[in-house]
Amino acid sequence: MRTDIIHGDCLEVLSRFAPNTFDLIVTSPPYADQRSKTYGGLKPDQYVRWFLERSAEFRRVLKPTGTFILNIKEKAEKGERHVYVLELILALRQQGWLWTEEYIWHKRNCHPGKWPNRFRDAWERCLQFNKSRHFNMYQEEVMVPMGDWRHARLKNLSETDKRRDDSKVQSGFGKKIANWIGRDMAYPSNVLHFATECGNKKHSAAFPRALPEWFIKLFTKKGDWVLDPFTGSGTTNLVARDLERNSVGIDAAFEYTNLARKCLAEREWKPHANGSSKGEKERCEQKSQFRLLSS
Repeated sequence: MRTDIIHGDCLEVLSRFAPNTFDLIVTSPPYADQRSKTYGGLKPDQYVRWFLERSAEFRRVLKPTGTFILNIKEKAEKGERHVYVLELILALRQQGWLWTEEYIWHKRNCHPGKWPNRFRDAWERCLQFNKSRHFNMYQEEVMVPMGDWRHARLKNLSETDKRRDDSKVQSGFGKKIANWIGRDMAYPSNVLHFATECGNKKHSAAFPRALPEWFIKLFTKKGDWVLDPFTGSGTTNLVARDLERNSVGIDAAFEYTNLARKCLAEREWKPHANGSSKGEKERCEQKSQFRLLSS
């Protein structure tokens, strides 16, 4: 199993990779007009062209059965939302990507607040793009417990519960409650409820482990290859390694590739929370190797 962290612009670094290398790309790029000290603070009117150069490489190195997840959120400017994210979606479709799905990351611990004309952001987009309509997806890996409600709700079923009950407003939606009998797990929705806390305290925009973990489970299996072209403190790579996936992380900021290397090294040598033995740690070290590459 490989975990490679590479310093450099992903546009140049990925040119050295063979086509159809990765099973999943999951990343959160620098947003427009943000992180100016580390990423230059790209202007919204320059963002789409800057990103398309790199997404062309993403598309080249992604397998036909692979998936690209883009975590991004437009900002408010001069009293209204900027449209550069919407423009980027349309431009990616013109580039040949299929905009397959949109997931919403609900930041469940977001504090309330307001501005004169809006409230505080408590969610971000996670956009799914694919090269083909036929891609790998392992939905059973992200199923969730149904909850204790099912015991009371399914105990005494009415006649309506035993047949498909169509919507009274003729929306086309319907339900059959009896279908849930005997089920302990259910498929989730496309709204992901994750807190914003994470262990990477020295990166200004690190997402929580739960976010890449959910997509890695959904779109890859053990031994597959995961790419984060804006890896920051290496959260995606750390999660990929824990889930026994190979991964590559790229970042243009040298301080972040060093931070990712440090986070990976510390996690690799740290005993597990349940108190792993020396033998267990040695087996872990044999399963995963770490390299820091510099362009």
